[in-house]
Amino acid sequence: MMYNVGTTRELSHIFFVLTYYMLERKSNRLPGFDYSTSHYYFITICVNRLLPKLGEVLKGKMVLNNYGNIVEEKLLDLPLKYFYVELDEFIIMPNHVHAIMIIDRTNVSTNSDNRTSLDLSLQPKIKFSSELVGVFKTTSSKAIHESGLMDFKWQRSFYDRIVRNEKELYNIRKYIQQNPLKWDIEKSDVENLDL
Repeated sequence: MMYNVGTTRELSHIFFVLTYYMLERKSNRLPGFDYSTSHYYFITICVNRLLPKLGEVLKGKMVLNNYGNIVEEKLLDLPLKYFYVELDEFIIMPNHVHAIMIIDRTNVSTNSDNRTSLDLSLQPKIKFSSELVGVFKTTSSKAIHESGLMDFKWQRSFYDRIVRNEKELYNIRKYIQQNPLKWDIEKSDVENLDL
């Protein structure tokens, strides 16, 4: 959307509003936590405006369309491109993706006693979970655009949670697995919105 900014005052107001918004925007990051450490991360990425662009749920099963298949392919590419990344449970829904991503630093050698400076400079940098999500969003968006859906985009940010223990991991896996089953129930009954 284009705005016709005719005066310096109008431009100053827009700048003030944008600056205020950016300052007030709260980080969803856990302060002091190193997001490149070996850990399980529960990640949710939403399609912009939650538009159902990736397929549909039929009889409790997610049926991916062409764009959903692209998203799945790009998600599965992450462990192939980054050997320290593993995917646990995941689901691609019509308007969002849930995934448990594992960053495993033990796959990166830390013994540098007998290495040259060239060897150390070639050691791969472990990406933060947010950088990995950025790679996924960029590559999947580009491929979807190349497939003809030019207006596709992801929401600006994403949700992540550090999985803290086995019980939480179990509950998140169950939530991901049951997501398609709950889709129709949650969409058709207003009372379910409070559950």
